[in-house]
Amino acid sequence: MTEIEYDRVPKVAEASGRPELSARLRSFWESKPGLYGWLATVDHKTLGIRYIVTAFVFLGLGGIEALIMRIQLAQPNEHVLTPEEYNQLFTMHGITMILWYALPILTGFSVYLQPLLLGCRDMALPRLNAFTYWVFLFSGIFLYTSFLIGAAPDAGWFNYVPLASIEQDPGPNIDFYAMANIFLGISTTLGGVNFIVTILRFRAPGMSINRLPIMSWGTLTISVASVLSIPAVSLAFFLLWMDRHFGTHFFDPATGGQPLLWQHLFWLWGHPWVYIIVLPALSMVSQALPVCCRRPLVGYSLVALATVLTMVLGFGVWLHHMFATGLPTMALAFFSAVSLVIAIPSAVSLFAWLATIWTGRPDFTTAFYFFAGFIIVFVIGGVSGFMTASVPVDWQLTDTYFVVAHIHYVLIGWNLFAVLGALYHWFPKMSGRMLDETLGKISFWFVFIGFNVGFFPMHISGLLGMPRRIYTYSPEMGWSTLNLITSIGSFVLAIGLLITLVNVVRSLRVGRIAGPNPWDADTLEWSTSSPPPPYNFAVIPTVASRSPLWEARLGEPQRSQPERGFVLDHGKETLGTTMLDAVPDVIVKMPEDSLVPLLLSLALAALFTTMMLEAWWWLAASAIAILVITVAWLWPRQSLGEIEGSTP
Repeated sequence: MTEIEYDRVPKVAEASGRPELSARLRSFWESKPGLYGWLATVDHKTLGIRYIVTAFVFLGLGGIEALIMRIQLAQPNEHVLTPEEYNQLFTMHGITMILWYALPILTGFSVYLQPLLLGCRDMALPRLNAFTYWVFLFSGIFLYTSFLIGAAPDAGWFNYVPLASIEQDPGPNIDFYAMANIFLGISTTLGGVNFIVTILRFRAPGMSINRLPIMSWGTLTISVASVLSIPAVSLAFFLLWMDRHFGTHFFDPATGGQPLLWQHLFWLWGHPWVYIIVLPALSMVSQALPVCCRRPLVGYSLVALATVLTMVLGFGVWLHHMFATGLPTMALAFFSAVSLVIAIPSAVSLFAWLATIWTGRPDFTTAFYFFAGFIIVFVIGGVSGFMTASVPVDWQLTDTYFVVAHIHYVLIGWNLFAVLGALYHWFPKMSGRMLDETLGKISFWFVFIGFNVGFFPMHISGLLGMPRRIYTYSPEMGWSTLNLITSIGSFVLAIGLLITLVNVVRSLRVGRIAGPNPWDADTLEWSTSSPPPPYNFAVIPTVASRSPLWEARLGEPQRSQPERGFVLDHGKETLGTTMLDAVPDVIVKMPEDSLVPLLLSLALAALFTTMMLEAWWWLAASAIAILVITVAWLWPRQSLGEIEGSTP
């Protein structure tokens, strides 16, 4: 991408009734047909849908792993799995759901929706956007190749040393996780940079920071957190790989290393990660629930501030996961206090949603059902988290199924209900067709009942002393009935998700045509056709309020202009605006479709594969390939004089 201040003033015009403008813009922005266009596209809408589909595939893989484990645990003394197979399954289940599903699914919605919400034509860095998707995909494939050789990661998703050391786990199992995590971290970190630049500098004129869509607040907040936190866990995995392959001693106490260093580095990332995969889900609820309730969100400013404050506090509670490691009493007291205080901004969002429902006129769509279910699950997960913030309670509950229940409510429940609600809400915009409401509500009840029947009894199992990560148990322990109920609930939940999948496939073929704004929503994405054209907006809209499509009914004194604005039809162009007030600042020349992001991702995959195999000459060749492709990526396509010499 090249930013150039042109010596021309862009034209201002009306978008409606100008088919020649649409055709001209389509010729610039539409990807080429065929295989090349499919591989080289940098269109954020195509990439957003790919993110969503790929993340749902990983959800399916993680769900299958969970169901196999639940068959093993449904009855005492089952032998469906060996201990080693169970270790690999529960580790891969956790890794898949937390890393390859929970954030990528939210990233997919944000990649698709943020430019539309903000009134711009693409993400700030389109080729980087494509690169982060390919890295996400290849890192997941890299991880799952471990199953092909029977050596999947097997030390749990937080991979504690010394269990993960070469002495305790000499196979390639842990190396797959280490390399895949670092690989994925490249995607997540660079994706965060892209979102930060897009949200701060690519908003429509007039969309000042206090008019930012609430969903953009969630994405912006977690993007900053990703950039700050992911290097910690990437460093931890790299140091572990060095210990395992080169005999260093970062985590070996016998030679001066510190096993607790792993926990500090991991949870410096791990606890912010909880909020990184929660806050975008909360912000999607805050964005879409008001549409279902026919009124703006109650307490917009407080919810935005609560979103930021939650993330800030999230960086101060990593020791919450280390209460049982023998830390000093003062440290326990401080981090316990912060773990309790962090519930306050979450409560702000909760009461804002309840007030929005209470003062609105809810339309009981499937999306509203899922958002209402989300609120119930949000409260249950929040209460159990509040309990474990107390040090004495945590000492009793740590490493029991109570914590397993809590993490499923928070990391999966909050995410899943928000995502399914968002799917039913924005599917018409993405596809141009409506999902079937009857099937949707049937799916909701299966998901809601299955989720709570499956995971709520885990709290009781934990209180009765059932430890996490055991692959079987004797009938005398008294956990048999609870485990059977949990297993039944898990399969009911799976049926609900399968019904949603059937609904999506069916609706793509025969669903009712949606039209531009089937929900009569208030934000800019609903001012375009469904699905949007390749260029998103024929003219860059001008914004005068937080609800540009509801201004007349809200009695706003000023009016937004979704159909009138800067034309920008001299190639692939969009508008950059100032960070706070969104004043037009620069015309941005956007890159064409390119195979370079795919090639660089493949070179990175080769690098990590050769690191796994300790094939050092091939590793050097991969590094050289990465350097050459990066230079090709950054090589200027036009001279500055050629660009400045262009005519209006």
